[in-house]
Amino acid sequence: MSHVSGDLSYRPEEEGFLEGKMLIAMPSMGDERFSRTLIYLCVHNPEGAMGIVVNKPAPNITLPELLDQLSIPVPEESPALHKKILACPVLVGGPVEAARGFVLHTHDYFSEDSTLPVDDDVGLTASVDILRAIAHGHGPERALLALGYAGWAPGQLEAEIQANGWLHCDPDPELLFSTNLDAKYNSALAKLGINLSLLSGEAGHA
Repeated sequence: MSHVSGDLSYRPEEEGFLEGKMLIAMPSMGDERFSRTLIYLCVHNPEGAMGIVVNKPAPNITLPELLDQLSIPVPEESPALHKKILACPVLVGGPVEAARGFVLHTHDYFSEDSTLPVDDDVGLTASVDILRAIAHGHGPERALLALGYAGWAPGQLEAEIQANGWLHCDPDPELLFSTNLDAKYNSALAKLGINLSLLSGEAGHA
């Protein structure tokens, strides 16, 4: 019966699901892998949660290099397309399945087989087809490629939030897709009217 009592103690109507929201790591976050991270939460339900870190660049890899590794050619006659592809960030999306690629993108691209619509504006696609579409100019208007993702077991994210590990805010296109990765964390805090220096001071007492 223990699993039944566990189910009863989990009250989603009280906790609220944060699918489609941004998680902001608090300075007191104990896990260095998530220090100063901003995460777009793609899935959040009683089975757990899954999100993509949107402000940590992947070292030593660009989208053109990745396309080359996958033998996906980009038409030479389109300099504008080359420029757009070069500007598409490649990020460390999280510590789980770090070799697997996930594309977070605007809703103007959709694959029946492989796109998870997170909300009315954003989708997540984890197939190579979207990279082919991007390379040929048929991809989404805005996108980022993440290697890996962040995952939580049932109830784990709720516990971390209750322990003041995370804040959350509504997403916007710049928080998601801006190439100015360094500015995203402070911008997310600013949406909540929070001063990072005050937060850091609080963390010193934790």
